[in-house]
Order: sequence, then structure tokens, then C-alpha cells
Amino acid sequence: MNLVYLIKVTGLAAILSAIITPIIIRLYRRLNWLDDPKKATHPKVIHAYPVPRGGGVAIFLAIAVSSLTFLPVDKHLLGILLGAGVLAVVGLADDVKNVNPYWRLLWGVLAAGLVVGAGIGIPYISNPFRANAVILLSSPQIPIYLLGKLRTIWIWADVFALIWIVGVMNFVNWSKGLDGQLPGIVVVAATVIGVLSLRFVDDVTQWPVIVLAFILAGAYLGFLPWNFYPQKIMPGYGGGALAGYFLAVLAILSGAKVATAILVLGVPLMDAVYTVVRRVAAGRSPVWGDRGHLHHKLMDLGWGKRRVALFYWLVTAILGLSALRLNSTAKAYTMVLLAVVLGGFLLWLNTATYFLKKPGRDSG
Repeated sequence: MNLVYLIKVTGLAAILSAIITPIIIRLYRRLNWLDDPKKATHPKVIHAYPVPRGGGVAIFLAIAVSSLTFLPVDKHLLGILLGAGVLAVVGLADDVKNVNPYWRLLWGVLAAGLVVGAGIGIPYISNPFRANAVILLSSPQIPIYLLGKLRTIWIWADVFALIWIVGVMNFVNWSKGLDGQLPGIVVVAATVIGVLSLRFVDDVTQWPVIVLAFILAGAYLGFLPWNFYPQKIMPGYGGGALAGYFLAVLAILSGAKVATAILVLGVPLMDAVYTVVRRVAAGRSPVWGDRGHLHHKLMDLGWGKRRVALFYWLVTAILGLSALRLNSTAKAYTMVLLAVVLGGFLLWLNTATYFLKKPGRDSG
């Protein structure tokens, strides 16, 4: 595996995504499957003109075709693509007619279950308080006969994997509110995981992980020009959920690099934690959207959409570079520092924006 090969992998996914996306745009417009802000009453709606939300369809097709082209077809890949297919279909349904967020969550659990059922779990996690130490999740185990074969369920490994995938899927999906915001985050995060896995390129089990990471980066890179301000299409639920889904799975496959993924996705994660606490404290459902995310607060402060998107990209890139150089203990301390800094920043933003007039919906 060399640089030229990885360029081919990334290039195919990017080209497919860039070609399929305008086709989806035309199809959605012809069918009038548009998110019209004049008809929407949801407070999180901040675009000023009708836009299709079908980005997830284009991204899924680009990833699926590229994966089947460059990766060996085994039970792991089939489980991953089946789960992704579930999210793409749910995303399509949500594009046409808004699906209740609790139903979306349920289908997300099913998608994650398909991955776990394919034998992808978290057998251990790094111990952030002891160097070169891990916390084993490989027991207890339950042997069962399924379809005439003896299979083993690793209780904690599977439960942690399920919670991890569903959690990342949802908090990454919440960071797609502005033009170009999500694709940049995914390109950086997927590239970091791919580069980290390159360190173990002599381990043949890491080759598919490297390829899938760069396929994911390519698919969102090809989608980016169509989504950047002024956006011609949104990622939709499908595009947001698929981003978190694949990043979560890659973190598992790359050797339980959960800490790395948490650090790289630190801003979306902290925003999600703050959002859930804020909604629950206000007596509202934690999964029901509102206009209180970090990107909304930055817009209330007077930032344009491009500036907010670039801010997310820059912070993600800085955290990604840190993840490439830090050990597990240093990553844990960095996450604590990030939580304190970003938490304080969000509290300050809440206070500051309370006294400011909100800008127009489509401020660039």
C-alpha cells in the first residue's frame, strides 16, 4: 500500500460523490423534496431558500461503490454496509417526510446492531490513567448456536460497541446545521484515523481500515463543494448519521482508538453533552432539535456561516494533529482541558447572545 494507491481510493470516492450529488439535487428538485424554510416552523431552520436534504443518498452510494471496489467482501464489510444502508433509507424517508427523532434513534440502534452482529466489538479500551495499560471488555462471554454454528457473544464488548456507535452517530449528526460544517469535520477526522492506522501498515488487518478511512474522507470531500456556502444541498439526517456511524466503526476497527476519535471530535461531542444537559434541565426531550447548538450561538454572536464552518474545521484539525502525537494519558488530559475551555465558552456565549439580536437566517 502506497500514497498513489490511497490517492486512487480517495479520488474514486470523491469523484463519485461529486458526480452523484448534482444528480440527487436535480432529482429532489424535480420531485419537490425540498426543505422549505417558509413551510418549516422548527427553530433550528436557518436557511433562507428551499434546499434538498438528500446528501446522505449520494454519500452512501459513493462509499458503497468505492468499498466494494477496493475492499475484500467479508462479513465485516457486509455488516457495515448493511447498517449504512439502513441509515441511508431512513435518511431518505426523513428527506421526504420528517421522521420522528425517536424512530430515527431506533433505526440507528438497528444499524449499529448489524455491525455488532457482524462480529465488530470493542474488546478493550486504553486505560488513560496507566501508560500502556488497557481495560479488557472480552468477558463475560456467552456461547450460542446460530444457524447451525457455534457463536460467542462478548457481552461488554458488544454493549460498549453498540452504545459507542449510536452515541457518535447522533452527536456528529447534530453538527451539520450550517453550510459546509459537517463535511470538513469528517474529512479531517477520517484522515486522522487513516494516518494513525498507517503506522501499523505492516499489520495486514489494518489495510481495510486505512482504505475505508480514506474512502470516507473522499466521499465527504466530493460532497463538500455542493454543501459549502451557499449550499445547494444539505447532508440531511442520512449524511449526518452516516458520518458518525463510519467514524465510530473506524475507531473500533483501527484498534479501539476510541480516545482518538473522542479527541478529534471533541467540539461536536462537548456541544452534544452541553445540549443534552441543557434540554433535560429545561424539561425538554434530549433528542428534539432546537436553536441552541454552538454553531447557532456563534451565528447569534454575528459570525457568518462560512466563518463558523471554518472554525469547526480548524479546531478539528488542531485536535486531530494533537491526536497524532499524544499518548492515551495525554489525550485524556487534553479532553478534560477541552471540556473545561469549551464548557466555559458555551456558558459565556449563552450569556453574551442573550443580549444580542439574532442575525438573518442566511448570513454568510
